[in-house]
Amino acid sequence: MEPVFADFSTDPAQLSNALVAHHRCGIAPSHLALGAGGYVRLDFTVGEREEVAEAVVAVTVLGAGAPMDVLLNGKALAEELATPEDGGHGDPRVTVLSVPGELLAAGDNLLEIRNPEGAEGLLRLRAVTVDPAHDRERSERARAARTAGRSVVAFTTEVRAPGATVWQAGPRLLFHIDHIDHIDGVHSGDSGERAVPAHLAWRGADGSEAAIGLRADLSGFLGHRTTADGAVVEYRGTLADRRAYPEGTAGAPLHRFSTEEGHDGAWSPSGELRLLLDDGGAPVRRVSWTDRRGTTASVVLGSAGGPAAREPVGELRDITRTVVDVEASDEFDLVGEVAENLLTRSWSKWLANDETAELDFTLERPAAVAVYRLTSANDAPERDPRDWELQGSHDGGHWTTVDSRAGERFRQRHETKEYAVASPASYAHYRLGITSNQGSDQTQLSRVQFLVAEAPAAGPARRAADFTGYRTPRGGDPVGYRGTSVPGPWSDTSGREEGEEAGQALRKLLAGDLGDTARGLDDAARLIGKLAAYLKNP
Repeated sequence: MEPVFADFSTDPAQLSNALVAHHRCGIAPSHLALGAGGYVRLDFTVGEREEVAEAVVAVTVLGAGAPMDVLLNGKALAEELATPEDGGHGDPRVTVLSVPGELLAAGDNLLEIRNPEGAEGLLRLRAVTVDPAHDRERSERARAARTAGRSVVAFTTEVRAPGATVWQAGPRLLFHIDHIDHIDGVHSGDSGERAVPAHLAWRGADGSEAAIGLRADLSGFLGHRTTADGAVVEYRGTLADRRAYPEGTAGAPLHRFSTEEGHDGAWSPSGELRLLLDDGGAPVRRVSWTDRRGTTASVVLGSAGGPAAREPVGELRDITRTVVDVEASDEFDLVGEVAENLLTRSWSKWLANDETAELDFTLERPAAVAVYRLTSANDAPERDPRDWELQGSHDGGHWTTVDSRAGERFRQRHETKEYAVASPASYAHYRLGITSNQGSDQTQLSRVQFLVAEAPAAGPARRAADFTGYRTPRGGDPVGYRGTSVPGPWSDTSGREEGEEAGQALRKLLAGDLGDTARGLDDAARLIGKLAAYLKNP
């Protein structure tokens, strides 16, 4: 039986295997309000060959209100069922009703929830699910998985002075907190779903502070704020929107960090932290949170400004020649445009007959790639990669994301672009997973190169972290937590683009000299790297 749910906590409602009609209902930000004589009807389908011995219907309402009638295919499951008055006025209350299998029809079914005629008050309907009795949480899992994908959360807010009776509109609050573990790219927690914050606190660069407690379904929050001049106000919010990542972060101050955890003085990679918190005021400097799985974290950002790229340390050395095998998810072997061409210095290319593709590279020995380079092919700019992830693996089966890019663009044919890995770690296998191109149904590249950073003769091994703090897993002890910014499309790119154009012009001017003096393209790349380092640190 396909999961059936109707979630009215968002506008528009989130539906699965359900068509909804309603009468005498008002649409509120977090529920449907059914007046006397109002009803909601859900049409859902049971497969022709499915046999369901027993099912359950779960109806979630907010607070105590009018009684409800629940009917399935015209048969009453409950009549004038009253909601207990325990708990707060807006707390969700779930009523679970048993459904004998014979009431379910193969094909179309109709579930109806009514506020009876003449009833006093509103029935505030939050969600409805239908599941087989042996798997009562199937629809809830499906609903949670869909909601988790919309992890950028926006609230309308209100504030009032302590003791005042009138709330005043405040600025929008927008946040997204997502820690992706270093093992298999799994999000916070052990189920692969993003852990929803339960408590959140922050401090702005101007000294303002706030702390809030969030409802379990993120429909709202309560808390307090202290303004930059020291005034204290009550603070509350109502869910306005949930957006998908990364589209929902456009124009917002998003930070992405490659993180490390410190255990007994030793630091090890711990995945990626994506952090966005915008309360309409000054940029945040400190953020603390506890998710509903019990993980607590607190971080202090090194700068209130936007993310900054981490530069690799030491002299770069090209190790592309140590690739002993390359495999592609697809290649155009009829005309020789195969993945092996990516390792050569010729004008050949690799072409995949798909808008997405994967390229797996196996090295002769494990290496910590600090920089990788991609070169566009000879024609059809619409085939250029736009979004991708670079992953590393020790065994070729379990993969860790080491870098990801979105919205990239090559300006010309046979252009080589260079990308730094924030926290290089040693892997024997690397995978370039291209998730989107510039609009074609084919994808191509001319060359892929891998470079490692030689240890510098003197000086620090790495730059200071862009955030520092601690992280405490549920039931565990606190560990050190630090991160280095990962560049992305949310950065201020104008200066970078101008620098890239200047760099290309400089390379063209120097091409003749390098061609005469360098022995091979690897030596030329090394000279350019030295020159770039000199220009940055004269």
